[in-house]
Parts: sequence; C-alpha cells; structure tokens
Amino acid sequence: MRFPFVRYLQVIWDAADERLGISTVWNATARHPIPREKGFMAWTYVLGSMTLTSFIVLVVTGIALATVYIPSTGQAYDSLQYITNVAPMGSILRGLHVWSASAMVICIGLHMIQVFLIGAYKYPREVNWLTGAALLALTMGMAFTGQLLRWDNIAYWSIFILAQQAARFPVLGPWLVDFLLAGHTIGGTTLSRFYAFHVFFIPAAIFALIGVHLYLVIYHGISESPKLGRVVDPKTYKHWYHSLLEREGVPFWPDGVWRDVVASFVLVLIVLAVAMFYGPPHLDKPPDPTDLVAQPKPDWYFQWIFALLALSPHLFEDWLIIGGPLVTGLIIILVPFLSNRGERHFARRPWAVGTVVASFLLVFVLTFEGTRAPWVPSYDAQPLPRSVVASNNPLVVQGANLFKTKGCEACHTIDGYGGTRGPDLSYIGEDLTAGQIIWRIQNGGTNMPSYAGTLTPQEQDALTAFLLTRKRPPVEQAGREQKGTSRHRTRGSEAGR
Repeated sequence: MRFPFVRYLQVIWDAADERLGISTVWNATARHPIPREKGFMAWTYVLGSMTLTSFIVLVVTGIALATVYIPSTGQAYDSLQYITNVAPMGSILRGLHVWSASAMVICIGLHMIQVFLIGAYKYPREVNWLTGAALLALTMGMAFTGQLLRWDNIAYWSIFILAQQAARFPVLGPWLVDFLLAGHTIGGTTLSRFYAFHVFFIPAAIFALIGVHLYLVIYHGISESPKLGRVVDPKTYKHWYHSLLEREGVPFWPDGVWRDVVASFVLVLIVLAVAMFYGPPHLDKPPDPTDLVAQPKPDWYFQWIFALLALSPHLFEDWLIIGGPLVTGLIIILVPFLSNRGERHFARRPWAVGTVVASFLLVFVLTFEGTRAPWVPSYDAQPLPRSVVASNNPLVVQGANLFKTKGCEACHTIDGYGGTRGPDLSYIGEDLTAGQIIWRIQNGGTNMPSYAGTLTPQEQDALTAFLLTRKRPPVEQAGREQKGTSRHRTRGSEAGR
C-alpha cells in the first residue's frame, strides 16, 4: 500500500527532474564506473576527497569569521582578540579555520605525491595534473594571505619581508611591490588587498579549478592501480581502460564513495579535536613599525622556505628567491609531458621514488631548522643566573651583566643560556687568551659587530674577566687533559713502531 504523500513526492520529483535533469547529472557523476580497488591502495584514493573536505570546512568557518572580523588596521587585531577570547565558541571556530588550512596543505601535498608516485599524471590525464598543481599553488597562496590577516607584529613584518623579496625581481620588482602593498607603504589598503584575495579571489579560483578538475576526473576516469609490466601507450590505453571498467568496474556510488565519507569524517573529527584542545595560534603583539628586532616566523608549511633563505649564502639569495619558484613551477608543468607514457609502477621508476624521498627529507630538515631558527638572535634571553656566573668578584659579576645588556647573550650561549647564532662561549676561557678575547670584541667578526666604540675600557676589562672564567670544572678538565695525554702516548707508541 502506497501512502498518498509518497505519490505526490514522486510527482514533484519527476517534474523537477524533467526540467533540471537531476538524474542525468547524478548518473554521470555519482554512478560513473571506477576500477575496483582493494586493500591499502584503495584507501590512498581518498586524499582528493579529504582535500575537498578541508576546503569546505575552511569556507564555512571563514564565512562565520568574516561576520565579525574587521579588515582595517585599527580594528583587525582587536576583532581577532574578540573572536578568540570573548565571542561564544570563537576560539574553537578560529581554531577550526586555522587547522583545516593545515589539513588542506597536508592532504593536497600527499595527493600530489600519490599521483606522482603511481604515474597517474600520464596519458590521458596530463591536464588533471596541471589543474592539481594550480590548486596546490592557490592553496599555498590562501594559507599565506590568511596568516597576514592576523595583523599582529609577525604579520606586519612578514609583509615587509615579502615586499623586500618581491623587489628583487628584475624589471617587475617595483610593480610587484606596488601590487602587494597596494601602494608604497604598508597600511590599510595593504590589509584590504590581502583580505580581498583571501576571501574572494583565491577561493573563487579554487572553486573554478575544482570544477574543472572533477570534470576531468569523470571524463577520463579514475586511474587504476599500477602493476608491474603494465605500460601506458597512448594508442591503446583508452580502449584498454574502458575494457577494464566493463570487466571489473564498480559504480562510484555506493561502492567507492564510502571510503571517502569515512576518511573525510575522521579528518573533520581530528581537526575539531585539535581546535578544541590546542585552539588557534597565539597572536603576537599589535603591529609595531618601530620594532627593529622583530623576527617574524611563517606558519609551519612555509618554515622550510624561511630556513632555506636564511641558511643560503647571501650571494645566492636572489637566485633562490627568483629562480627557485620559476624552476620548480616549470618542472611541475613539464612532468606530464616529458613522461606521459611507459611504466607507472614506482618499482620501475626509481627516479620518481628518489625525487619524493629527497624532497621530503629536504623539507623535513629545513622545517626543523626553521622551527629552531638558530640564525636568529634570542632577544628575550634571560640574564645569566648566579649559579652560572659562579663568582663573587665584582669585576666578573659586572662582566656577566654586560654580557646580557650589550647583546652578547642574544647570539652566544653559556651553559645553555642565550642564543645559538654565534659560537658557544661556555668554555671560551680555555681556548682564547685575554688578548685574543679583547681583539675579537674590539674588531668583531663575520656576523659579529665591532664593540670598539660601544664599550669603555673598564667595561672591556670586566667583560674579558668574565669570559676568562668560562672553563670546565676541575674534574672534567682533568679528565679532558688525561684523554689528551693518552692520545699523545698512543700516537707516540705508534710512531715508535
């Protein structure tokens, strides 16, 4: 027995479907056949859907944040403070937005690696790869512009550094700086420009490219798992692929989509848990154009670039800033055209595996170094405690205080206190004489300024007296000397032989 309202719903559905073609679109998308995948490889195909889910969370939370955030230099910082500390669920909402951005960067990066390793960019999916690469670039652009919208001191000086780097481009440099800053100085128009790109232009471009990318995925079909000996030949691949789908294909809905739903659901839960327990990133102090010792650090996904530029010799900085993105982009664009046929299995493509491993190690090591930032002076280093000074001599105590007040401790470490930009001076009294220490302080070094004009003779004597006390404890020193004597005897006995 059929209830009357069911019949009415059927009539309404038939009328809407006849005019809108809903069934046709549904069958062409959700019901399109895909290769049957099992085991671990089947789960690697969820990375694209996880990326899309992250983007949807970003859009939804971004719309909510935009109802409170005020993109002006006088109110942007305060509005974020209000969202984080006052607005109901504001901290969680902002945390969801920030951590879903990290999730999107991770997912799209892993998706690109997966496609590269299994050769899914080969014929006829070359344009799929190009749209995916463009989506990766837009994702990084959205992440960077979002960091600047915090409009704290880190954001302000990040814009300053970005403008400095853009100015190095030949011919286009001045135009790029003017475009980024929306003028010649950092101000309200700069913030408005980044806000427009973050909220309107970049998301619109991402939506458009996602549509093209999904269309190509449906048009060409999802690539099958690679197998040893199965090569891609543009002359025969399409016929072979359609034969495979006829023999072993399953509809995307419901046979394939359930993995995407599970993976996306788990992703949202993880992002929500991180947002609830860790919250959004801490805001630095308000923008301060007079802060000459500001050392802005980018979010974690840009830390490796930050470290690469900081660790590179000064002469190579322009080459890296200008040539690095151009060469990398050119390689990514050329990959599907230089290698669009042949083996797809990574076991037969060791160069692909080597490229991924080398790139991962490079990014991981540089990210770690960027987090530590050993090249940055530690301006917030605490004064040396009494236990480290270990002397009641007034001249030594004065020298220890000068070690802090004159900025030495910002770059040099003593017993774990201080910065790491310069050499560790914990035992400098064993390595240099008083005259050598005075010469170094007076003349400076490669990255060390000269203090000849900033220290009085009495301050010079006090600082030298303190540094001369920096020696190992007597027991440790005796052990060191004994080891040295043993090595000397061993070398002597070997020479006697």
